[in-house]
Amino acid sequence: SDHMENIYGYLMKYTNLVTGWQYRFFVLNNDAGLLEYFVNEQSRHLKPRGTLQLAGAVISPSDEDSHTFTVNAASGEQYKLRATDAKERQHWVSRLQICTQHHTEAIGKNNPPLKSRSFSLASQGSANSPGVQRRPSQNTVSFFSVGHHRLPTGKRVPIMQPDHLVDVREMMSQAEGQQRDLIRSIECLPASGNITSLDQDLLMLKATSMATMNCLNDCFHILQLQHASQQKGSLPAATAISWFEPKISLANHFKNGAAQNFPAEINKPASVREEQSIAEPCQLTREPEEINPDEELEDICDDKEDDLGAVEEQRSVILHLLSQLKLGMDLTRVVLPTFILEKRSLLEMYADFMSHPDLFIAITNGTTPEERMIRFVEYYLTSFHEGRKGAIAKKPYNPIIGETFHCSWRVPKSDGATDAGTHSSAHPASEPVTLPKDTEDQTELDCYTVKFVAEQVSHHPPVSGFYAECVERKMCVNAHVWTKSKFLGMSIGVTMIGEGLLSLLEHGEEYTFSLPCAYARSILTVPWVELGGKVNINCAKTGYSASINFHTKPFYGGKLHRVTGEVKQNLTNTVVCRVQGEWNSVLEFTYSNGETKNVDLTKLSVTRKRVRPLEKQGPFESRRLWQHVTESLRAGDIDKATEHKRALEERQRNEERLRAETETPWCTKYFLKEGDGWVYHKPLWKTVSAAQPQQTDTN
Repeated sequence: SDHMENIYGYLMKYTNLVTGWQYRFFVLNNDAGLLEYFVNEQSRHLKPRGTLQLAGAVISPSDEDSHTFTVNAASGEQYKLRATDAKERQHWVSRLQICTQHHTEAIGKNNPPLKSRSFSLASQGSANSPGVQRRPSQNTVSFFSVGHHRLPTGKRVPIMQPDHLVDVREMMSQAEGQQRDLIRSIECLPASGNITSLDQDLLMLKATSMATMNCLNDCFHILQLQHASQQKGSLPAATAISWFEPKISLANHFKNGAAQNFPAEINKPASVREEQSIAEPCQLTREPEEINPDEELEDICDDKEDDLGAVEEQRSVILHLLSQLKLGMDLTRVVLPTFILEKRSLLEMYADFMSHPDLFIAITNGTTPEERMIRFVEYYLTSFHEGRKGAIAKKPYNPIIGETFHCSWRVPKSDGATDAGTHSSAHPASEPVTLPKDTEDQTELDCYTVKFVAEQVSHHPPVSGFYAECVERKMCVNAHVWTKSKFLGMSIGVTMIGEGLLSLLEHGEEYTFSLPCAYARSILTVPWVELGGKVNINCAKTGYSASINFHTKPFYGGKLHRVTGEVKQNLTNTVVCRVQGEWNSVLEFTYSNGETKNVDLTKLSVTRKRVRPLEKQGPFESRRLWQHVTESLRAGDIDKATEHKRALEERQRNEERLRAETETPWCTKYFLKEGDGWVYHKPLWKTVSAAQPQQTDTN
């Protein structure tokens, strides 16, 4: 009762896309259980501009930032609000939750239980409603009769155990799904007739069911926090919670549920239990691990994404998903269906952009700054074709925070001095370069080694860091990328925010570069990938720069995948090379001396990366982490793949919430935050002194 005082103050309220955020004066009326707002404090004596009944409401802090929260009323109305800082948000959220709980409980005390009704909610709604399609016979009584379980007599456990949390989470998941179906069924009822969606008892049912779910979520989170504290030994034994009765079922909608290190669950596949039982990454060693390239074996995986079967079969799911999206909506937090996934992580996709390591090494062989810039542009433009697996647009797995990917390439030293024009037809793309078996023992001496490491350094926003180096050639590349996706109607756009830095230590040169946007087009028919936007490459020391345009196809006519660009000397504004063509087909380079060179990307040699076997990988390395999802996708078992994917995503949400509650910062393994970017912890430029060129480079 000490916290039931009325509070008031200014908050920002989101109105719509046009108006955006506006300051409004809010008043929490505890006595009436109302949240009211006015244009400003001076108009407080006038009629409120808006009012929300808090009984049955759900108050939810947003995870998009530390200032925003939402108030979801039982009527379906929502206020999206923003405080000035995290402390003020917590003040409003806690007071609103206390008021909401008080008035929700008052409804239960002051109103008798709902009378049982024999009608079926589903039968009253539209024949096309989701509730009708899934549970045509469900009614309000049957909803509340599902999910109650009791332990056998004599099985009471005095101290809470992790497997009990698992059981509760599973039961919560079932009940929350049923609660969503119930709300959907009520909202599908007609606006007039004997039973309507505005029926007083049904509105009461919606309010109390939502309030019940909210309270159970809070209780479960408290239990989870206490269990985590007990594991760390921070609570005395006397504070352990006794567990006398198993609780009701509830969950998948509850996104912060899975406690860590749960024992095996009998009803779940062993692989799902393994995914849910991996300890929180910060509880594992976060010390950087030196990967021995000799432990890596040539990659034999060849998962081309040319199968349209799943997309064709699941078109109704895609339509249902599209119906819930709005133009411009950020898809970062939207859970996409499993059947549109590639069989690799985004971190591995970045590694596949390095599938021409011979061209990468050849950059530093340029004898002049001009030649090195042109070689870098050639390498840059040839990297995107192999980065895509097939012609069908599918989405790689979203890496979970702390996920890493390691690999390497071995390049014969005889190839290190070549460029794209001298060996573009040496090996078809369908026949990747493979080192002969009888020379394996000599490869360390006869080959250059290019090592690659990537890490997911942030979850919100999703940021990946990746780094590659060739110690023998004194060159390395460091990059960080924030992938931001938006819904554009019949396509999805992905902006690659970030910057890369190529260092040629032998020449003391650094090249900064950006990445183009990607678009998944025709998502209802045959989805395909298109690149678009302008990227820049600059070398401050030499004064050379490149401007590259990836052209999207016009609505009428035009070519697909077109790219144009030019390399110039900034001091003289002289163009020294022009390029045109298609980034996934043939590129034509025209030099200042009039010579031209064509590079057929479909015939360009591809060097297979080398990856450690799964049994030698750590639990958070991409292929081991996602192995069960990948195996299920290969087998065509979409349901099982979805189950494994959901287990990983739930664990990540739980860990993130626990870190927020305990104010534990996330600690990265291989990359360090520097300014707005992320840098590899041991870059080559720190460990190797740049060798000064014997002669001054000339133009």
